[in-house]
Amino acid sequence: MYYVYVLENQVDKSLYVGYTKNLEQRVKEHINGRGCRTTSLKQNWKLIYSEAYIEQKDAIGREKFLKGGSGRKYLNKQLKSYLSK
Repeated sequence: MYYVYVLENQVDKSLYVGYTKNLEQRVKEHINGRGCRTTSLKQNWKLIYSEAYIEQKDAIGREKFLKGGSGRKYLNKQLKSYLSK
């Protein structure tokens, strides 16, 4: 299984989108500052959304979509009720 996930920074409410084969381990890496350059520059990340895919190519395609302009609009619309809290 492959996962596309969205992390939210609890301080400035910025979002990070990624994909992984091991969601639990990858989120722990981000939270501990070892995930990637983007998330290691800030602290207080929280997993707010994830999707599961059987094929890696599907997860990669979804991640690319969500990182793009239309994908960001879609994501903000889907998470609107959560993000307004």
